Amino acid sequence: MSDLPQIVFLDRDTLPVPLPELPLPHVWREYGQTGQAEVAQRLAGATVAISNKVRIDAAALAEAPALRLIAVAATGYNNIDLDACRARGIAVCNIRDYAVSGVPEHALMLMLALKRQLLSYRQDVLAGQWQRAPGFCHFGAPMHDLAGSTLVLVGAGALGQATARLAAAFGMHVVWAERKHAPHVRPGFVEFYTALAQADVLSLHCPLTAETRNLIGGYELEALKPDCVLVNTSRGGLIDEGALLAALQSGRLAGAGLDVLDEEPPVHGNPLLDVSLPNLIITPHVAWASQETMARLARQLVGNIAAFLRGEPQNLVLAPGRAG
Repeated sequence: MSDLPQIVFLDRDTLPVPLPELPLPHVWREYGQTGQAEVAQRLAGATVAISNKVRIDAAALAEAPALRLIAVAATGYNNIDLDACRARGIAVCNIRDYAVSGVPEHALMLMLALKRQLLSYRQDVLAGQWQRAPGFCHFGAPMHDLAGSTLVLVGAGALGQATARLAAAFGMHVVWAERKHAPHVRPGFVEFYTALAQADVLSLHCPLTAETRNLIGGYELEALKPDCVLVNTSRGGLIDEGALLAALQSGRLAGAGLDVLDEEPPVHGNPLLDVSLPNLIITPHVAWASQETMARLARQLVGNIAAFLRGEPQNLVLAPGRAG
């Protein structure tokens, strides 16, 4: 067995751009995709594991005695058992601030498409309604400007801040929602439900945790104005999808633009995919997937691994330590 660090990329197909060369001697193994039953076997002997969405749990870690680092090829790391890593002294790092152009642009695209009724008017043209119009234009679903409207942001990290800058350029008034049920409201923030009541657009930019799962459910949707649109480019589990569908179908919510769903890919189906609504736009978790954004991710991923192997770890979610 080679003494060189062994690096195993469990789901290489999730990053379809070239990777920079790691500037250190190493052994590299990669797999297009890895099923859960294959994780332990593929990590046997690994020094570094790379995973975008493959779950690495305590059972897999027990079969990887040489593992020192899990390099997550994404910002979210809810697929990693941090408690098990902490017990083993395994470090975990993630990707930071790489999508500050792509994700905010995607969020603004969804806002514009929903507020200006892009899908509805496209369908009207395809159906020949403009061609039959008595005047020079066809008046269909009512459109609204982003300028002058209120954007409520949940999540004030790099992506939320970048979205706020784009929204301000469009003339939107930006409101920062405080954490749900927070005991105190921070300066510059507005109490969660008070903020929701002000929203013309509500955009989510927070991680998925036990506290944020179903952050937006039936009660929260009732708190929104009926002409509000909801945008989620973060994690699907932030929204109660059944409650969202009911709100859209009943007219209690003007529209929703989602780049994420609770199950990805939705192999077991999803009620949001079973309907055809002009005020519902779903894209397949690609807000981050421009060529430029993925290239930034690839550079940072390799940089994280190189820094760790040099003894200068960066972007740590969990620092290396002695097994407990």
